[in-house]
Amino acid sequence: MDEWSASLTGEKHLAPSTIRSYQGDVQQFTKFLIDGRYGWGPTCEDAFGTHPVAICHEWNTIAHLNDYEGDPEARPFTREELQRFLDYADDQVERAVKSKRKGALAAYRDATLFKVIYGWGLRRTETSKLDVVDFGRNAKARQFGRYGTLNVRYGKAKKGQPPRRRNVLSVMDWAVDAVQDYVENVRPRFGCEDHPALWVTERRGRVKPSEINARFVAYRDALKLPKELVPHSIRHSYVTHLTEDGVDRRFIQQQVGHECDSSTAIYTHVSDDFMNTALSKALAPAFAGT
Repeated sequence: MDEWSASLTGEKHLAPSTIRSYQGDVQQFTKFLIDGRYGWGPTCEDAFGTHPVAICHEWNTIAHLNDYEGDPEARPFTREELQRFLDYADDQVERAVKSKRKGALAAYRDATLFKVIYGWGLRRTETSKLDVVDFGRNAKARQFGRYGTLNVRYGKAKKGQPPRRRNVLSVMDWAVDAVQDYVENVRPRFGCEDHPALWVTERRGRVKPSEINARFVAYRDALKLPKELVPHSIRHSYVTHLTEDGVDRRFIQQQVGHECDSSTAIYTHVSDDFMNTALSKALAPAFAGT
């Protein structure tokens, strides 16, 4: 049990929540084996000369102590880093067009995909499973047309439960413009009119999360950005930048689908400039008369 748990951490680099889930499955199975109501003890004694015992204990399993268990090294993009990343993604489209080589459509799709991750604060898997019809109108934001709200149907699920759905309201007009241009002018050129997926491939399939990750890593490394930046960092950036812009914390929590405010809090890494500005505002009343 100890060696197996260590391999999940050291060799496979799994998240604590994933390891705890695996350990919980083993724990439930061993409880079933040693429960006298099922008769496995005597059966094993007769067949093997020994009996099953519990192997999962408090000292060799991971306890659920925190609301958030993500990688502490993961951080959001700074605004400058994010702008460089999105500009580079756009540049790949122009390079493919000028060189008259294949890949221009895929590059345009991926540039838009990253903008949607940031524009609506999505996870990678949520993004890959979006359909065209998931966008809808918001009566309170008519300026966005049919892209005023996004129905996320495959949100992160709790253990043993189906994916959680949520509606994310559009707040960034430039992101709306980008996805509208992609849907109306670029996606039809893939020849997948009957395919429901928002992100389609040249082979008429749905873009997979692993493909999103591969493209992200290629762009990040080409720009020599820090390795700590991962696809999920774009979602972190959504929370951080909206916080810096003064958006209500509860609204952000609902947008990203967090039940606990503590989960949203761990996503918030506001910049030094923001902290200094906030400090100045907090101290202003005290020094107003000096």
